[in-house]
Amino acid sequence: MAVYRTDLLEATLEKLVHQLAHARGAVIVSIEGFVVAAYTRYANENGEADSATDSPQVAAMAATLLALSERTLERLSQGDLNRLLLEGEKGAMLVVPASTRAAVALMVDKQAKMGLSLYALRRAAEEIGAILEGEVSIDSE
Repeated sequence: MAVYRTDLLEATLEKLVHQLAHARGAVIVSIEGFVVAAYTRYANENGEADSATDSPQVAAMAATLLALSERTLERLSQGDLNRLLLEGEKGAMLVVPASTRAAVALMVDKQAKMGLSLYALRRAAEEIGAILEGEVSIDSE
């Protein structure tokens, strides 16, 4: 049975979402705004889609915010983007670069612990970056 890169990416997102009690979903987005892989907790467990974490919508918004943030940091001579946090009254979206061409966005409920969420997201982004850059071997049985 062949193991595909997308399977590894989706498994990494699933692990990320399920290790955080208040995570709603996660998406890997290219810098062009395309979905590379996605996982939504509620769509997979309850059989219904969660429009707030709809991956194409999140991907487009995350890519736009990343581009704007990177330009802003560059203009202000503040270095490369480490993370982006948008917090609203009902929840938040956290975005972390995974490689030069992709980032990971995580949607969490208001009750989420931001430090723990950011830590888990950073670790997942490192793993995803290694998969995207071909540093993880893909073996077939």
